[in-house]
Amino acid sequence: MQSLYKSEFGKNEILNLYNQKLKELGIEYTYRIIDTDFGKTNIIITGDSTKPPLIIVHGSNGCAPIALETYPTLSEKFQVFAIDVLAQPNKSAETRLNMKDNSYGLWINELINKLELKNVTMAGFSFGGLIILKTLIQNESNIKEVFLSAPAFIVNGNPLIALFKIFIPMKQYIRTQKTKYIEKFLETLFSEKDEFALNYLSKVFLYFDMDFSPIPIVKKEEALSIKTPITLIVAKNDIIFPGVKMMKRANKIFPSLKNTLLLENSKHVQNRKDNTKIEKLILQE
Repeated sequence: MQSLYKSEFGKNEILNLYNQKLKELGIEYTYRIIDTDFGKTNIIITGDSTKPPLIIVHGSNGCAPIALETYPTLSEKFQVFAIDVLAQPNKSAETRLNMKDNSYGLWINELINKLELKNVTMAGFSFGGLIILKTLIQNESNIKEVFLSAPAFIVNGNPLIALFKIFIPMKQYIRTQKTKYIEKFLETLFSEKDEFALNYLSKVFLYFDMDFSPIPIVKKEEALSIKTPITLIVAKNDIIFPGVKMMKRANKIFPSLKNTLLLENSKHVQNRKDNTKIEKLILQE
Protein backbone atom coordinates (compact mmCIF):
# COMPACT_ATOMS: atom_id res chain seq x y z
CA MET A 1 0.00 0.00 0.00
CA GLN A 2 1.36 3.40 -0.98
CA SER A 3 1.96 5.70 1.98
CA LEU A 4 -0.30 8.70 2.51
CA TYR A 5 2.82 10.66 3.40
CA LYS A 6 4.43 12.15 0.32
CA SER A 7 7.94 11.72 1.70
CA GLU A 8 9.76 10.37 4.74
CA PHE A 9 10.94 13.92 5.44
CA GLY A 10 7.34 15.16 5.47
CA LYS A 11 6.23 12.34 7.76
CA ASN A 12 8.99 13.19 10.23
CA GLU A 13 8.05 16.89 10.13
CA ILE A 14 4.42 16.09 11.00
CA LEU A 15 5.20 13.52 13.70
CA ASN A 16 7.75 15.84 15.30
CA LEU A 17 4.95 18.39 15.75
CA TYR A 18 2.70 15.61 17.11
CA ASN A 19 5.35 14.75 19.72
CA GLN A 20 5.93 18.42 20.50
CA LYS A 21 2.21 18.99 21.18
CA LEU A 22 1.98 15.90 23.38
CA LYS A 23 5.00 17.02 25.39
CA GLU A 24 3.57 20.53 25.81
CA LEU A 25 0.43 19.08 27.42
CA GLY A 26 2.51 18.07 30.44
CA ILE A 27 0.29 15.08 31.25
CA GLU A 28 0.92 11.55 32.42
CA TYR A 29 -0.09 9.12 29.72
CA THR A 30 0.51 5.71 28.22
CA TYR A 31 0.46 4.61 24.58
CA ARG A 32 -1.53 1.56 23.59
CA ILE A 33 -1.34 0.12 20.08
CA ILE A 34 -4.28 -2.12 19.18
CA ASP A 35 -4.16 -4.48 16.21
CA THR A 36 -7.51 -4.28 14.40
CA ASP A 37 -8.92 -5.71 11.19
CA PHE A 38 -8.37 -2.25 9.68
CA GLY A 39 -4.81 -1.72 10.87
CA LYS A 40 -2.82 -0.78 13.95
CA THR A 41 -4.50 1.95 15.99
CA ASN A 42 -2.56 4.20 18.34
CA ILE A 43 -4.35 5.37 21.51
CA ILE A 44 -3.14 7.80 24.16
CA ILE A 45 -4.58 6.88 27.56
CA THR A 46 -4.68 9.31 30.47
CA GLY A 47 -6.45 9.33 33.82
CA ASP A 48 -7.22 6.77 36.51
CA SER A 49 -8.23 3.28 35.32
CA THR A 50 -10.82 3.08 38.12
CA LYS A 51 -12.79 5.96 36.55
CA PRO A 52 -15.44 5.53 33.81
CA PRO A 53 -14.06 5.30 30.26
CA LEU A 54 -14.33 8.13 27.77
CA ILE A 55 -13.23 7.84 24.14
CA ILE A 56 -12.34 11.09 22.40
CA VAL A 57 -12.17 11.29 18.58
CA HIS A 58 -10.44 14.14 16.75
CA GLY A 59 -11.44 15.71 13.43
CA SER A 60 -10.00 15.54 9.92
CA ASN A 61 -6.28 16.17 9.51
CA GLY A 62 -5.88 15.98 13.29
CA CYS A 63 -4.38 13.80 15.99
CA ALA A 64 -4.97 12.61 19.56
CA PRO A 65 -2.81 15.29 21.27
CA ILE A 66 -4.99 18.03 19.72
CA ALA A 67 -8.11 16.34 21.12
CA LEU A 68 -6.52 16.08 24.57
CA GLU A 69 -5.60 19.77 24.47
CA THR A 70 -9.13 20.74 23.43
CA TYR A 71 -10.71 19.17 26.54
CA PRO A 72 -7.84 19.13 29.07
CA THR A 73 -9.70 18.33 32.31
CA LEU A 74 -11.81 15.33 31.30
CA SER A 75 -9.38 13.00 33.08
CA GLU A 76 -10.58 14.46 36.41
CA LYS A 77 -13.71 12.34 36.05
CA PHE A 78 -12.87 9.82 33.30
CA GLN A 79 -10.12 7.55 32.09
CA VAL A 80 -9.63 9.13 28.67
CA PHE A 81 -8.79 7.15 25.53
CA ALA A 82 -7.71 9.58 22.78
CA ILE A 83 -7.70 7.73 19.47
CA ASP A 84 -5.47 8.51 16.51
CA VAL A 85 -7.95 8.13 13.65
CA LEU A 86 -6.84 5.85 10.82
CA ALA A 87 -5.51 7.46 7.61
CA GLN A 88 -4.91 10.81 9.30
CA PRO A 89 -1.56 12.56 9.95
CA ASN A 90 -0.78 10.77 13.21
CA LYS A 91 0.59 7.47 14.55
CA SER A 92 -2.15 5.05 13.48
CA ALA A 93 -2.19 2.92 10.32
CA GLU A 94 -2.77 4.62 6.98
CA THR A 95 -5.81 2.51 6.07
CA ARG A 96 -8.47 4.75 4.50
CA LEU A 97 -11.93 3.48 5.43
CA ASN A 98 -15.12 3.96 3.42
CA MET A 99 -17.34 6.69 4.88
CA LYS A 100 -20.42 5.27 3.15
CA ASP A 101 -20.43 1.82 4.78
CA ASN A 102 -20.14 0.69 8.41
CA SER A 103 -16.31 0.32 8.47
CA TYR A 104 -15.76 3.13 10.99
CA GLY A 105 -18.34 1.61 13.32
CA LEU A 106 -16.79 -1.84 13.05
CA TRP A 107 -13.34 -0.36 13.74
CA ILE A 108 -14.32 1.57 16.88
CA ASN A 109 -16.37 -1.30 18.27
CA GLU A 110 -13.43 -3.63 17.72
CA LEU A 111 -11.26 -1.20 19.73
CA ILE A 112 -13.86 -1.05 22.51
CA ASN A 113 -14.02 -4.85 22.66
CA LYS A 114 -10.24 -5.29 22.68
CA LEU A 115 -9.89 -2.63 25.39
CA GLU A 116 -12.68 -4.46 27.30
CA LEU A 117 -14.63 -1.25 27.90
CA LYS A 118 -18.29 -0.98 28.96
CA ASN A 119 -20.61 2.02 29.47
CA VAL A 120 -18.36 4.21 27.35
CA THR A 121 -18.91 7.95 26.99
CA MET A 122 -17.77 9.28 23.61
CA ALA A 123 -16.88 12.81 22.55
CA GLY A 124 -15.96 13.85 19.04
CA PHE A 125 -15.37 16.94 16.95
CA SER A 126 -16.16 17.38 13.25
CA PHE A 127 -15.18 14.17 11.41
CA GLY A 128 -14.98 12.52 14.85
CA GLY A 129 -18.75 13.03 15.04
CA LEU A 130 -19.25 10.95 11.90
CA ILE A 131 -17.10 8.19 13.40
CA ILE A 132 -19.13 8.20 16.63
CA LEU A 133 -22.47 8.11 14.81
CA LYS A 134 -21.21 5.22 12.64
CA THR A 135 -20.24 3.43 15.87
CA LEU A 136 -23.75 3.85 17.32
CA ILE A 137 -25.40 2.67 14.11
CA GLN A 138 -23.17 -0.41 13.90
CA ASN A 139 -23.44 -1.44 17.58
CA GLU A 140 -24.27 0.90 20.46
CA SER A 141 -24.51 -1.74 23.19
CA ASN A 142 -21.34 -0.60 24.99
CA ILE A 143 -21.95 3.15 24.62
CA LYS A 144 -23.51 5.09 27.50
CA GLU A 145 -23.74 8.59 26.00
CA VAL A 146 -22.16 10.74 23.26
CA PHE A 147 -21.22 14.39 22.81
CA LEU A 148 -20.87 15.68 19.25
CA SER A 149 -19.26 19.07 18.53
CA ALA A 150 -19.84 20.54 15.06
CA PRO A 151 -20.12 16.97 13.76
CA ALA A 152 -19.92 15.76 10.20
CA PHE A 153 -22.62 13.40 8.85
CA ILE A 154 -25.80 15.32 9.80
CA VAL A 155 -25.85 18.24 7.31
CA ASN A 156 -23.41 19.76 4.84
CA GLY A 157 -22.85 23.42 3.99
CA ASN A 158 -22.91 25.13 0.62
CA PRO A 159 -20.21 23.49 -1.57
CA LEU A 160 -19.57 26.71 -3.53
CA ILE A 161 -18.79 28.64 -0.33
CA ALA A 162 -16.49 25.80 0.76
CA LEU A 163 -14.76 25.86 -2.63
CA PHE A 164 -13.91 29.56 -2.51
CA LYS A 165 -13.26 29.97 1.22
CA ILE A 166 -11.57 26.64 2.03
CA PHE A 167 -10.33 24.61 -0.93
CA ILE A 168 -8.98 27.39 -3.13
CA PRO A 169 -6.89 28.98 -0.32
CA MET A 170 -5.63 25.48 0.57
CA LYS A 171 -4.59 24.79 -3.02
CA GLN A 172 -3.01 28.25 -3.31
CA TYR A 173 -0.94 27.52 -0.21
CA ILE A 174 0.15 24.13 -1.57
CA ARG A 175 1.16 25.76 -4.87
CA THR A 176 2.95 28.82 -3.46
CA GLN A 177 3.70 27.95 0.19
CA LYS A 178 2.75 31.54 1.06
CA THR A 179 1.55 31.80 4.67
CA LYS A 180 -1.19 34.32 3.78
CA TYR A 181 -3.22 31.56 2.10
CA ILE A 182 -3.17 29.19 5.03
CA GLU A 183 -4.02 32.12 7.32
CA LYS A 184 -7.04 32.83 5.10
CA PHE A 185 -8.07 29.17 5.40
CA LEU A 186 -7.72 29.24 9.19
CA GLU A 187 -9.61 32.53 9.52
CA THR A 188 -12.59 30.93 7.75
CA LEU A 189 -12.72 27.88 10.01
CA PHE A 190 -11.18 28.84 13.36
CA SER A 191 -12.89 31.03 15.96
CA GLU A 192 -9.53 32.22 17.31
CA LYS A 193 -5.93 32.19 16.13
CA ASP A 194 -4.11 28.91 16.72
CA GLU A 195 -0.36 28.93 16.16
CA PHE A 196 -0.03 25.16 16.41
CA ALA A 197 -2.78 24.63 13.82
CA LEU A 198 -0.93 26.96 11.46
CA ASN A 199 2.35 25.05 11.89
CA TYR A 200 0.76 21.59 11.81
CA LEU A 201 -1.59 22.14 8.87
CA SER A 202 1.11 23.89 6.85
CA LYS A 203 3.03 20.58 6.99
CA VAL A 204 -0.06 18.39 6.51
CA PHE A 205 -1.17 20.28 3.38
CA LEU A 206 2.27 19.90 1.82
CA TYR A 207 3.26 16.40 2.88
CA PHE A 208 0.08 14.37 3.44
CA ASP A 209 -2.42 12.94 0.96
CA MET A 210 -5.68 14.34 2.34
CA ASP A 211 -9.08 12.80 1.65
CA PHE A 212 -11.36 15.14 -0.30
CA SER A 213 -14.23 12.65 -0.66
CA PRO A 214 -17.70 14.17 -0.16
CA ILE A 215 -19.01 13.71 3.39
CA PRO A 216 -22.15 11.53 3.36
CA ILE A 217 -25.29 12.35 5.35
CA VAL A 218 -26.88 10.03 7.89
CA LYS A 219 -30.10 8.43 6.64
CA LYS A 220 -33.25 9.10 8.64
CA GLU A 221 -33.78 5.39 9.32
CA GLU A 222 -30.22 5.10 10.66
CA ALA A 223 -30.76 8.06 12.99
CA LEU A 224 -34.08 6.63 14.18
CA SER A 225 -32.35 3.38 15.15
CA ILE A 226 -30.03 5.10 17.67
CA LYS A 227 -31.10 4.80 21.32
CA THR A 228 -27.97 6.25 22.98
CA PRO A 229 -28.41 9.77 24.46
CA ILE A 230 -26.87 12.41 22.19
CA THR A 231 -25.75 15.90 23.18
CA LEU A 232 -25.24 18.03 20.08
CA ILE A 233 -23.11 21.19 20.08
CA VAL A 234 -23.31 23.29 16.91
CA ALA A 235 -21.65 26.50 15.76
CA LYS A 236 -23.76 29.30 14.29
CA ASN A 237 -21.00 30.54 11.95
CA ASP A 238 -19.85 27.11 10.77
CA ILE A 239 -19.78 27.11 6.96
CA ILE A 240 -18.89 23.41 6.69
CA PHE A 241 -21.68 21.99 8.87
CA PRO A 242 -24.04 24.95 9.48
CA GLY A 243 -25.26 24.99 13.08
CA VAL A 244 -28.87 26.17 12.77
CA LYS A 245 -29.51 23.86 9.81
CA MET A 246 -27.98 20.97 11.78
CA MET A 247 -30.12 21.60 14.87
CA LYS A 248 -33.29 21.59 12.77
CA ARG A 249 -32.49 18.28 11.10
CA ALA A 250 -31.18 16.65 14.29
CA ASN A 251 -34.39 17.50 16.14
CA LYS A 252 -36.39 15.78 13.39
CA ILE A 253 -34.38 12.58 12.99
CA PHE A 254 -32.73 11.69 16.33
CA PRO A 255 -35.23 10.36 18.91
CA SER A 256 -32.41 10.06 21.47
CA LEU A 257 -31.32 13.72 21.17
CA LYS A 258 -31.00 14.71 24.82
CA ASN A 259 -29.52 18.19 24.67
CA THR A 260 -28.47 20.82 22.11
CA LEU A 261 -26.22 23.83 22.44
CA LEU A 262 -25.89 26.55 19.80
CA LEU A 263 -22.59 28.45 20.05
CA GLU A 264 -23.66 31.89 18.83
CA ASN A 265 -20.20 33.30 18.02
CA SER A 266 -18.38 30.16 16.94
CA LYS A 267 -16.97 29.13 13.58
CA HIS A 268 -16.32 25.46 12.80
CA VAL A 269 -13.41 25.16 15.25
CA GLN A 270 -14.42 26.44 18.68
CA ASN A 271 -12.38 28.86 20.78
CA ARG A 272 -11.08 28.01 24.26
CA LYS A 273 -14.07 29.59 26.00
CA ASP A 274 -16.56 27.48 24.05
CA ASN A 275 -14.45 24.33 24.44
CA THR A 276 -14.62 24.90 28.21
CA LYS A 277 -18.44 25.07 27.96
CA ILE A 278 -18.45 21.76 26.10
CA GLU A 279 -16.09 20.20 28.63
CA LYS A 280 -18.35 21.27 31.50
CA LEU A 281 -21.32 19.67 29.74
CA ILE A 282 -19.43 16.38 29.54
CA LEU A 283 -18.17 16.54 33.14
CA GLN A 284 -21.67 17.28 34.47
CA GLU A 285 -22.79 13.94 33.09
